[in-house]
Amino acid sequence: MTIAIVGAGLGGLALARVLHLNGMDSVVYERETSRGARGQGGMLDIHSGQRALREAGLIDRFHAIARGEGQDMRLLQPDGTLLFQEDTPDDAPLERPEVDRADLRDLLLDSLPEGVVRWGHACASADNGLLRFADGGSAPYDLLVGADGARSRVRALLTDARPTHIGQNVVEIGIPDIDRTHPGLAAMVGRGSYWVLGDGLSLAAQRNGDGRVRIGLSFYNTAEDWFATSEIPFDDPAAARARLIELLPGWDPRFTALIAACDDTVVPRSITTLPVGLTWPSAPDVTLVGDAAHLMPPVGEGANMALLDGALLGRALATHPDDFPTAVKDYEREMFARTGAAARMSADLQELLMSPDAAQHMLAFFRPG
Repeated sequence: MTIAIVGAGLGGLALARVLHLNGMDSVVYERETSRGARGQGGMLDIHSGQRALREAGLIDRFHAIARGEGQDMRLLQPDGTLLFQEDTPDDAPLERPEVDRADLRDLLLDSLPEGVVRWGHACASADNGLLRFADGGSAPYDLLVGADGARSRVRALLTDARPTHIGQNVVEIGIPDIDRTHPGLAAMVGRGSYWVLGDGLSLAAQRNGDGRVRIGLSFYNTAEDWFATSEIPFDDPAAARARLIELLPGWDPRFTALIAACDDTVVPRSITTLPVGLTWPSAPDVTLVGDAAHLMPPVGEGANMALLDGALLGRALATHPDDFPTAVKDYEREMFARTGAAARMSADLQELLMSPDAAQHMLAFFRPG
């Protein structure tokens, strides 16, 4: 029977890999034209998702590309006060290592036989066992798995739920090759994550494996159309950086120096989520994994849940290779409980970040008691 997976993200690829290990074929349809068609984002904190990589037979290869030093953490206030610092010993276990999303995706892609992923296939619609593509082509399926992210087209086959804005808008910027170009700033940021939390604002800087520091400036309790009124000229990177510095009045000059040192990549992102605890009546021939099923605030759970979704759906299908409806029900029962709990925890953490005393709340979170 034909298993069609829409989307070559982490969840879809983990599913294809586990199916392959169990002697089951699948086809992954991806709208991008190639694996390098666009950037894949920054670093991921992989913790519970390591279970999925073990299920996929890839844990040793994952450890080879994971960055244990990425577990380092520094938490500060806008006036420069250091609230919390955690430096990871070189021999520390890889409990929550960081890994470049692109490297992790490449690991999964390289584990699949040639031809499993069909590039340049954008899903337009699906019903009655037929998947239709934007170029007019089509493909049959017995089971359709939507692994197509926040704007999933497959989701509409199961639920009317749509992502909604949560009051957070992010501007992504970055400093390439920071050790060479700005060694003082590199030493300040350190090897892992660097957070500055203010009232309604945060700066999150993170060291990537390629030497780039990615910086996200979050503006909380802002409307979905905030970028239109923010007076940030995104078509003029130098002026955009200057405007971002204006939006951080009273912040320590070290933090604004980070922004001034960034290159011309300035990307606005509005943050949306699906309802916490979203479920749907099980269908015999379609299901969802990853952000298509449970889009959460970006606080470290989404990628882990996507990996687990793919691996555990693959295991359920391998357990019931001739009974897809039972496999889907078993998978969804576990997935709803697991991801519902993760979504509630993520929403609680997001609420702390959006609160007036975010820095103190997060200090208590990292250093309980």
